[in-house]
Amino acid sequence: MSARIDRSWTVFDSVENDEHDRCVDLFSRPDGSFGFEAFRRDVEDAGRWTPVAYHSGVSYASAEAALAAATAAVTWLEPALRARSSK
Repeated sequence: MSARIDRSWTVFDSVENDEHDRCVDLFSRPDGSFGFEAFRRDVEDAGRWTPVAYHSGVSYASAEAALAAATAAVTWLEPALRARSSK
């Protein structure tokens, strides 16, 4: 887990792209808010997930709002979600 995701937050969904080198984590916080963060995994990082933006600092009132914001911010996310739901 990245340092950008606080240990008190609960990741309830994690979506990877087809290449398994990009990921979006959707999470809830103890205060009832929701958020997301986008990550990459590259050889030069020894395969560790590295945050690519500062999305986790924004709070959303619902999981659906966090997912909508993540889909708008991360171009590959919507196709990955469609592919996942068709399996």
